[in-house]
Amino acid sequence: MFGGFFGGLAGGIFSGQYRCFPVSFIDKNEAETGNKIFLPSSALDRLASLHIEYPMLFKVESRSTGRSTHCGVLEFSADEGMAYMPYWMMQNLLIEEGSLVTITSATLPKGTYVKLQPHTKDFLDISNPKAVLEMTLRGFSCLTRGDCICLHYNNKKYYIDITEAKPQDAISVIETDCEVDFAPPLDYVEPQREERPAPAAAPSSSADAAAASSSAQPEETEPEEPKFLAFQGTGRRLDGKAAVGGPPVPVDLSRGGARRPPVPALPADSQAKPSAAGATANGTAGKAKAGKVVFGATGNRLLDKQQASNGAKPPASKPEEAKQEDPKFKAFAGKARSLKD
Repeated sequence: MFGGFFGGLAGGIFSGQYRCFPVSFIDKNEAETGNKIFLPSSALDRLASLHIEYPMLFKVESRSTGRSTHCGVLEFSADEGMAYMPYWMMQNLLIEEGSLVTITSATLPKGTYVKLQPHTKDFLDISNPKAVLEMTLRGFSCLTRGDCICLHYNNKKYYIDITEAKPQDAISVIETDCEVDFAPPLDYVEPQREERPAPAAAPSSSADAAAASSSAQPEETEPEEPKFLAFQGTGRRLDGKAAVGGPPVPVDLSRGGARRPPVPALPADSQAKPSAAGATANGTAGKAKAGKVVFGATGNRLLDKQQASNGAKPPASKPEEAKQEDPKFKAFAGKARSLKD
């Protein structure tokens, strides 16, 4: 019969069968953060007559699936023959809405140790998981080994498995100091360590040493390309003779300019004879033998003086040379004219 209820006294133990529904059916969604259920008021009357110890803890068992868990009670406001519990508890029992469950009173020892294992490594990103866990477990009366509880934090659900509990598989967590340990998340992957290459061994024989030395020798360098040579033509002096000097010097354009070629030293006999130019760098005339003609007006006057001392007349200047002289400027060189003319 739907909604049937069976209760009895068996050595001070409460037991009854109820139709199970999620707490969302009675608009009690806040109860999803714990493991406390809603029972009808008739269950409270029977528990009071049995003198059940507080806090009231119960064992919920599904005979169809053979799974069981433990819980507490939040209110005695459910309809007769019905029990409302969080939906995650129904998922642990593998039951659907309206399934028949057996609820029995239980006495559980206070827990001393519990080990939890998150499903995802996102739980490790919480800044203070201990505080979040303490706040969440306030809605729990007991924990059972093998259950999967749900933690609600920051608008996100975190599923955690209870892998171990002491001193029994089902413990009470009300007013007790319980040690909590965490196992690696189910999707956690151990980072792989990069293996460093082993150092190369030293050569053990003379042949290996020779091979190592031959490999260490530098390769032959390629011949350099010919550089740019400035002024490759032959030089000529003003008198038409070949200029004295060495071959052209290569210029390295990559260094930003040409390099002045070295001035070759003149032979001993040529140092005594001055060049046809006969002028030094400061503009003064160089030393010359008597009877030689040097460029410049000074050289001609010296020659004229030498010839005059010898009794010879200086040669008459050619008319062409006179023409080449620039006429000096003469003021008022024109013919005079009067106003009458």
